[in-house]
Amino acid sequence: MSACGTDAGDSVTFAVEGAGTVSALLQLPATARACYVLAHGAGAGMDHPFMSAAAFELSTLGIATLRYQFPYMERRSRRPDAPALCHATVRAAVREAARRAPGLPLFAGGRSFGGRMTSQAQASGALPGVRGLAFLGFPLHPAGRPADTRADHLSRVQIPMLFLQGTRDGLAEPALLESLVARLGDRASLVWAQDADHSFHVPARTGRTERQVRGELLQALSRWVDRLL
Repeated sequence: MSACGTDAGDSVTFAVEGAGTVSALLQLPATARACYVLAHGAGAGMDHPFMSAAAFELSTLGIATLRYQFPYMERRSRRPDAPALCHATVRAAVREAARRAPGLPLFAGGRSFGGRMTSQAQASGALPGVRGLAFLGFPLHPAGRPADTRADHLSRVQIPMLFLQGTRDGLAEPALLESLVARLGDRASLVWAQDADHSFHVPARTGRTERQVRGELLQALSRWVDRLL
């Protein structure tokens, strides 16, 4: 497919075993040096403003994206699919990215729930061709219930991981996340967005905008990709 001609990306579909087809958007700039397979969060799909803005801004940094729907979001359901179906969707999306962007190194991950489902899929069996996982707000625990058991599977992920996280994230207590990253060793990197919450919103008193915060995080992702390449 040719480079994307609109900010939204090119509409595509792909099949997920046991769930029919799902929608996706491919943003493939002519200057792309890598492709990031980008999964959405639990409560909002691939068209969420954060997802759209991240895909566009990554394209300006030379990183293509394939962002896609999980089957439950395609059905307009509020209840996420069972993990096994989410993992199958991640695998199908990675295959589709490899087909649509042949020759580009692949990375995967996504917002919150989508990043966690991607990491679980990788932990259960390597995603073909994926060189690293990038998490845009990893949901380490439910709000108000600090724990790190949701990350137990990360010990089985043997490729590099990047955590992009807000210091006010109610789903990732900073000390717990820092301890987790330390245990994962050289495979894991952590970049903090000062004063940002789980949605990367920042208080007005900081004098910074959400766009600035997002830009800083995506620049960090771009540099991480370059180091791995």
